[in-house]
Amino acid sequence: MLAGFDTDRIAAGEVEINVSHAGHGPPLLLLHGYPQTHVMWRHVGPALAEHFTVICPDLRGYGDSDKPRGGDDHAPYSKRVMARDQVEVMSRLGFERFAVAGHDRGARVALRLALDHLDAVTHLAVLDIVPTKTIYETIDQHRATTVWRYFFLIQPHDLPERLIGGDPRGYLHWTLDEWCDTPGALDPEAVAEYERCFDDATIHATCEDYRAGAGIDLVHDRADTDKPIGCPTLALWSARGLGTSYDVADIWRRRAPRFTGQALDCGHFLAEERPQETTAALLSFLSG
Repeated sequence: MLAGFDTDRIAAGEVEINVSHAGHGPPLLLLHGYPQTHVMWRHVGPALAEHFTVICPDLRGYGDSDKPRGGDDHAPYSKRVMARDQVEVMSRLGFERFAVAGHDRGARVALRLALDHLDAVTHLAVLDIVPTKTIYETIDQHRATTVWRYFFLIQPHDLPERLIGGDPRGYLHWTLDEWCDTPGALDPEAVAEYERCFDDATIHATCEDYRAGAGIDLVHDRADTDKPIGCPTLALWSARGLGTSYDVADIWRRRAPRFTGQALDCGHFLAEERPQETTAALLSFLSG
């Protein structure tokens, strides 16, 4: 669904990753969030491909990428492992250094990528997140109400899988409707693609993604508490969503010495609700 993009499956260790790519110029990796696929970049990716070589994968566990089972420690879905997938993908495409922008869960993978692979990441852009560690350490009634998936999806296998699996389409639409604050931004073709990919394997994998976030990822995050982000960093966030719960700029400014950021007047799905503003912000940041 990304105009002008080619699609391949690329081996990355024990998994194969579905990848769409197009363009010429410096490499730019775009990582999607939950419960979506690389299709979320359908408006932004083609515009950026006029200036960059744009690579849009489905994360492991999502879309048409492989969806391994989780384990007792949920390590197969740690952001460290998911970041390693993307380093391997980029290497196989011939890129050892690249910029990365991620939304939602993809932004958490992008952050871990920047922390673990300092020599690989030239620029980091995180869309509509604060660090997972911050979420769990600053929880209150308001925040717990808005981030309830951080407590529901991490429940032991296979309670959330069974509950979501009882009406996967209903759950998916509830999530999309809850987070989107711009009517019509999620066009039917994209939603149909999200539905197609939201099968039993994806439901399990995405629960594992969140379980890892509440476990092994926090171990890694706490070990890096005082480790600054070494590359230029951009944060974009939703004024009507994340920005109502956190001082997003202050949180990222303390982690990233070379920080820029801004709120967009929309809900959670920045690249779909405000594609022109998202594209312009990324172009300005990456070209600076």
